[in-house]
Amino acid sequence: MKMKWAFLFIIFTIATVLSGCENSLLIFDPKGPVAKTQSDTILFSILVMIFILLVVYVLFVIMLTKYRASKADKDYEPPHDEGSKVLETIWIAIPVIIVAVLSVVTVRTTNAVETTPKGYESQKPVVIYAASSNWKWHFSYPEENIETVNYVNIPTNRPIEFRLYSYGPISSFWIPQLAGQKYAMSDMVNKLRLVANAPGSFMGRNSNFSGRGFADMDFEAQSLSPKDYKKWVADVKNTAPKLTESKFNKLLKAEHVGRETFTSTHLKFNPAPEGKNASHHHGGDADMKSSDMDGMDMGNDK
Repeated sequence: MKMKWAFLFIIFTIATVLSGCENSLLIFDPKGPVAKTQSDTILFSILVMIFILLVVYVLFVIMLTKYRASKADKDYEPPHDEGSKVLETIWIAIPVIIVAVLSVVTVRTTNAVETTPKGYESQKPVVIYAASSNWKWHFSYPEENIETVNYVNIPTNRPIEFRLYSYGPISSFWIPQLAGQKYAMSDMVNKLRLVANAPGSFMGRNSNFSGRGFADMDFEAQSLSPKDYKKWVADVKNTAPKLTESKFNKLLKAEHVGRETFTSTHLKFNPAPEGKNASHHHGGDADMKSSDMDGMDMGNDK
């Protein structure tokens, strides 16, 4: 009876843990070449670890059965054997080889995801500035001169270059099915490149704890066909209001907002911290005053 309840407890625990990890498991359902490269690397590492554990467990069982206590006489003394140089070389070389293989694979993967995916080098990337603030995401399209809040639309089969920074604490920009996470910080711009292979809606979020509103800091990343993407841009330009500096400052101070869309970006009056604006401010004539900063919650509970 006790074994039955123990078995049910184990099954319940596994089901609970896996249900809580549903979003994390999206990395094994990639929808782009960058995510596919990272997913393959993770799976390869998992298979290597499973193989290592299998070998260890098999050897463990062999040692337990072969060298267990026997009914030999109390005066019995086992023969003294000198160490085997061959065996010592083998069990030293195997871990070195494993670490070397995993290191090479990891370095190659890291270099691959930091560049434009293969097959898309000839295409001009769509540049999107993704700025985080407590606790929301601002997406600026400088070429299209539009801006969105808490959602981002991208064209399929075209390289996308996200330029990440923050108006508050460090955040982590992550769309599991399209690319790995990368940090958004206040005084510099990090670049994240990806491609979506097919139209779809993907979950994006901040994967770095940044305060009490961190759990709600998610967004939708929707990949559209090139035709639908152009239509969406045209609709935004025809219907959305212009983003003013005062409206942007209100957005920065607001802790939670819904989706919003504008026909201009904040980059003109509050540029990203890159180039001549890369410093301990966000550049331009619209540097935030100390009074404005006092009105912002920087992510710490009061």
